[in-house]
Amino acid sequence: MTILAKLILLIFCTVPIYSIQTPSDPIVQLPNGKIRGLNHGSYFSFESIPYAEPPIGENRFEPPKPFTGNWSDIRDATKSPPKCMQWDQYLFKEDLLDGQEDCLTINIYTPSIGGNKKYPVVVLIHGGAFMFGTADQSGHDYLMKRQDTVVVKMNYRLGPLGFLSTGDDVISGNFGLKDQLLALEWTKANVAAFNGDPESITAFGFSAGAASVHLQMMNKNFEKIAKRAVSLSGTSFCDWVIMKNPARRAIALAKHLDCPTETSSSIKLCLKKKKAADIVRAVSKLQNIGYNPAIVFGPVIESKTVSNAFLSEHPENIIKSGKSAQIPWLASYSKDDGGYNAAELMQQDSNGKEMIEILNDRWNELAPVNLFFENSVDENQLDAYSNSLREKYLGNKRFSAENYKLVQNMYTDLLFANGVRNAWKLHKQYTNSPVYAYVFDSPAPLGIGQMISRRFDISFGTVHGDDFFLMFKSPVPVPFSKTQVVQSETFLNMVGEFNANGTLQFADCKFRENNANTNGFYVMEIKPNSCETSNFENML
Repeated sequence: MTILAKLILLIFCTVPIYSIQTPSDPIVQLPNGKIRGLNHGSYFSFESIPYAEPPIGENRFEPPKPFTGNWSDIRDATKSPPKCMQWDQYLFKEDLLDGQEDCLTINIYTPSIGGNKKYPVVVLIHGGAFMFGTADQSGHDYLMKRQDTVVVKMNYRLGPLGFLSTGDDVISGNFGLKDQLLALEWTKANVAAFNGDPESITAFGFSAGAASVHLQMMNKNFEKIAKRAVSLSGTSFCDWVIMKNPARRAIALAKHLDCPTETSSSIKLCLKKKKAADIVRAVSKLQNIGYNPAIVFGPVIESKTVSNAFLSEHPENIIKSGKSAQIPWLASYSKDDGGYNAAELMQQDSNGKEMIEILNDRWNELAPVNLFFENSVDENQLDAYSNSLREKYLGNKRFSAENYKLVQNMYTDLLFANGVRNAWKLHKQYTNSPVYAYVFDSPAPLGIGQMISRRFDISFGTVHGDDFFLMFKSPVPVPFSKTQVVQSETFLNMVGEFNANGTLQFADCKFRENNANTNGFYVMEIKPNSCETSNFENML
């Protein structure tokens, strides 16, 4: 296997009772029993702690149930958790199936155990398009080695097992989001056993994890769990987040698995009897080019008949009505975020022809699905809207490798920038809690664009994750440039200070608060060797 091939394959790709510790064998007492973790020298880890009953058998396609098991022996919490079963974009092989259905666990990393010291807590919700990913995909070492912080990471259900919905109260959907909420509640109740401060929790997410954090904020009671929130490159206003007409996807999946589709109950009964692997493998039948659409199953607005729904109205209405959580929120995007979705178009076939050429003949067919505006544009207007986008970004140019950057700009605006800006605008108009904003414009030498395109002869700009992986370690072991070393340290100081004290600053640049009582809208621009906060009211 070549070095390049190896590199590509590495990518992402109740109240506690008491705590005791010995230097080499940290042990924590939880209500369920004792657990043993690992001593890493500068911090302790406790992994694969169950927070919910296994979502298998009759629990499949149901809201999570709090874990009620007990153990008398000391439970081993030193092993990394398995992935939740998924169709993983980053396996780089024909069969993308990975993980297992019994997967609802939580990881905790703490600077110390025992004593009276309490640390602020960062709860990270991983990304992965609601389709793939795992608690382990983003390393915590940077924060643990530089900040006095407890880091919590969780697994939650993904793809059809986490987000299938029949659009009614039979298969309500949003199971992955309900898993996240239960994990957050577990953290609030138990993190003190790990020297975490349950009154100082920051919810932190990137990409689909960022949108998840924003969706958690749509519940007013979230104020009782988290004191601050961070969303990098994703909000609930991005078109790829809220799925429209989810029953259509549920029926399509059922048909591929030879299930009856006359009623939602018949779909559910049949799918509960199917192998989880067969359900997840069927994702490929609902994609059209490569791993597109990247999100086949995602969050939905649940039926009014669903009891204890996670989301029963659109986030826009929730924010306007004042029912969202009023906590400080930092939201951002990268200048070329769309490279994550667009870079696949630069993959070459055996003849050296780029996938982007396919769009010339199939644009009106593929654009609404792959760019997710079928969720926001009336069906009879889809062709007209597709054509207007092509004209706006390409003029009379063809889809080609030479014009790729124009296409990437379109993807950035439609999939990330517009959704983040719209969320900024709504929070600024209707909430009194602080909203902070930045745009990151500092390309990484090697990023998601190169990985997904499988090409290293293209500069994709500042792509999805170029800021996040300065804070949480990327699965790809790429050394930082000198600029990135400085930026990483600055970002970590920013996160640590925000998490501990609620103040927000990047190097010498102070973030300006935006809310309903301020004039203008202030956005920080972060570049390779500078940062500047300016009034960007026109961005909204």
